[in-house]
Amino acid sequence: MFHFTDLREQLAQYLSQEQVELIAQAYLLASNAHQGQKRVTGEDYITHPVEVAHILARLRLDHQSIMAALLHDVIEDTSVQKEAIREQFGSKVAELVDGVSKLTQIRFESRAIAQAENFRKMMLAMAQDIRVIIIKLADRLHNMRTLQALAPAKRRRTALETLEIYAPIANRLGMNTFKVEFEDLGFAALYPLRYRVLRESVRRTRGNRRELITRIEKSLQKTLKESGVIEFSLWGREKNLYSLYRKMRKKKLSFSEILDVYAFRIIVADINTCYRVLGIAHNLYKPVLGRFKDYIAIPKSNGYQSLHTTLLGPAGVPLEIQIRDQDMEEIAENGIAAHSLYKETDNYLVEHRHSRTREWLKGLLEIQANTGNSLEFIENVKIDLYTEAVYVFTPQGKILSLPQGATPVDFAYLVHTDVGNHCVACKIDQRLAPLSTRLESGQMVEIITAPGSNPNPAWLSFTVIGKARSNIRHWLKSQQRSESQALGKRLIEATLSQTPWSNLEHLSVVKQQQILNLLQVDSIPDLYEEIGLGKRLAPLVAEHICGSIRESQLLVAPNQPPLVIRGTEGLVVTYAKCCYPIPGDNIMGHFAAGYGILIHVESCTKVQQYIKDPLKSINVHWEKNLQGEFQVPVHVDVINGRGVLGILANVISETNANIVNVNVDERDDRHNTIQFIVAVRDRAHLARIMRRLRAIGMVTKISRGKPG
Repeated sequence: MFHFTDLREQLAQYLSQEQVELIAQAYLLASNAHQGQKRVTGEDYITHPVEVAHILARLRLDHQSIMAALLHDVIEDTSVQKEAIREQFGSKVAELVDGVSKLTQIRFESRAIAQAENFRKMMLAMAQDIRVIIIKLADRLHNMRTLQALAPAKRRRTALETLEIYAPIANRLGMNTFKVEFEDLGFAALYPLRYRVLRESVRRTRGNRRELITRIEKSLQKTLKESGVIEFSLWGREKNLYSLYRKMRKKKLSFSEILDVYAFRIIVADINTCYRVLGIAHNLYKPVLGRFKDYIAIPKSNGYQSLHTTLLGPAGVPLEIQIRDQDMEEIAENGIAAHSLYKETDNYLVEHRHSRTREWLKGLLEIQANTGNSLEFIENVKIDLYTEAVYVFTPQGKILSLPQGATPVDFAYLVHTDVGNHCVACKIDQRLAPLSTRLESGQMVEIITAPGSNPNPAWLSFTVIGKARSNIRHWLKSQQRSESQALGKRLIEATLSQTPWSNLEHLSVVKQQQILNLLQVDSIPDLYEEIGLGKRLAPLVAEHICGSIRESQLLVAPNQPPLVIRGTEGLVVTYAKCCYPIPGDNIMGHFAAGYGILIHVESCTKVQQYIKDPLKSINVHWEKNLQGEFQVPVHVDVINGRGVLGILANVISETNANIVNVNVDERDDRHNTIQFIVAVRDRAHLARIMRRLRAIGMVTKISRGKPG
């Protein structure tokens, strides 16, 4: 019990004797399980879980969390099983330990996938019990404190992972103390030379400005007391080295150009005094325009509350001042692990402070449900973790927090998944605006929906929040599945049209099962999907079904009817960008595994290699009276002149065609080639556009062709 002595004394300050004894039993189990194991530092392995428990005890976490901290590596590194922990200490402790443990029994294709799966497991466990992530953060913090014992490559890898994942999670949960130490230790390990140079620069600045900072601090204290503010704490602090480094990188500044290296924090008795102190500070030094933020009225998404203002101090030195009360200070430093959150008697206050975290965790579960793999999941979560927030209003006055760069589509999905899925337009401050508009704090956003509308694949190019991206991708995957099944059914039925088995769904259950077993698929719809996506070729599937080469030869006979292209096949029929086929063109299709059928103009050079192979190509033709728009490039050679581009665009618009893209190629001082991508209905529509353009005097040549 040698390693446990100090921890016992620390725990006895806030836990009951009975709870401390339970923790002692957990220590004995962990100590025995890790017997003989050593850390890279050469210490007994048990010192690590004990130090993790110390970190949590300083946060005054409950006894179950401390027990889980002591046991957090036994499932992963020893023979102790989860069931043994459950039997001795209960299911809560067992689930906490399991949530923190890595997936060591499963073999993964790569280290990246293994890390992503472990991260996904941890985040899902956190969604069930927030204490999982607090224990994991404490575990990572102690590992970072002893990072120097690792080999250089592993040290850098661990530091990078900490800066990319664990520091942002700590920030998202409002645990500023953890975040700052993660960033400091990670920065020192990942960029040791930059860290030392910046630290030395700050040290020299500290010497040069010490007198000035002391003078400002005394001036603030004197003014507050003279104004009747008696209960307050005030101190100056240097900004985090990593935050200074990021600011220098982001704004491309040298250290000498970073003026606000120091910040002052003022802790007062209550909220009213916060605003009073703000007025006193603004009276003493002039505030910098646009640098005031009221996070008390509008808290950050992690629950952080404070007043922030930047003042111009003596000699024009900018000073950042943060003003908050004692409860806000504890929440700011420890976030979701703050002692007051677990000791509050006001249930409403507890609910309010936990609600934002619960909303985030709920969003994680939704992202998990809609993502196909762990790498996609971690990508979506990291997007949510990395960005600073903007605060916008719903028409009802509710405030929503979104990452910087968020758009109305992100806002719509944050309101509700159905609102996002059926979004068609938006109003920003009561004016119609594009769905790709980047939102700014203070705006009021209203989403306009339509029952029959669906997500647009183009939204993925400008949405930023994980919930929006995962829902759009989920809808596209389900849409592709239904479209590929419909196409696959059409293909196999056309191929089997001259046999008794043209409709597989009308076969007996026994016959269907024979086919499924033969082709090793789970269901007839799954078979249709694989055919529609081009993963299986319909003639080969038909050959298996018929059971003989002689019969299957009948199926691919030249008189087999071609597939009709209706223009509504969606994601599983793609129109090639090399030749841009449109209705009226003679066309040929070929299978592209995973994408379905790629349609080319019959004369396209890229389709010639497939025409000779009946298994890879497919005869297709346009449906009569086809409705829809199809993109096609039009090249227009013009003589330079004022407003020529506008004239051409106006003529195209008058023919009821939509311009998708424009590119201007300057050939010489007098001539340009303008390349339009135009959406047309068919060849006749394209011919009408080209006739109208050819009639313009400044046009010297016009042709249909691929984009330059």
